[in-house]
Amino acid sequence: MDERRTVKVSKYLARHLRHQPEAIGLTLDEAGWVEIETLIAAAAAHGFRFTRAELDHVVTANDKQRFATEGTRIRASQGHSIEVDLGLPPATPPPYLFHGTVARHLAAIRAEGLLPMNRHDVHLSADRATATRVGARRGRPVVLPVDAAAMDRDGHVFRVSANGVWLTGTVPPGYLRFPSSH
Repeated sequence: MDERRTVKVSKYLARHLRHQPEAIGLTLDEAGWVEIETLIAAAAAHGFRFTRAELDHVVTANDKQRFATEGTRIRASQGHSIEVDLGLPPATPPPYLFHGTVARHLAAIRAEGLLPMNRHDVHLSADRATATRVGARRGRPVVLPVDAAAMDRDGHVFRVSANGVWLTGTVPPGYLRFPSSH
């Protein structure tokens, strides 16, 4: 499967498993799962055809493990804008987590902290390199360390998705470490 096709299928899955399942007539269960054959048929009925082999390739080859399969079902690992309960238990975070962004967002982040925006949670990375890659999708990356240990002590709840993304409701500005050059 060529890289362009992989990206195209991955973006299609993200759109319909995270944000707009109803656009192709899908109904996800409360945890975000849908039968794989139902997904493939719904996509085909709406003019986007892919095979089970292509879907399996996207799931296994994605370096961020955005999707998970369980038996005959599939779901997005996190990043939903629709209501789902991923069933992730609270977890104790490492002392620091990281958030990748770009300089143009720093003023708003300084004022408001990190907000989930159109998602259910703020997404944080366990390492600086991953946060750098996330920030680089929108331009020159800026990585903000998050004092997760202090947040945890202060009662903020963290969960970690199957693919290692740390999730929390918000990150108030006082828990962020801003670079001095911005």
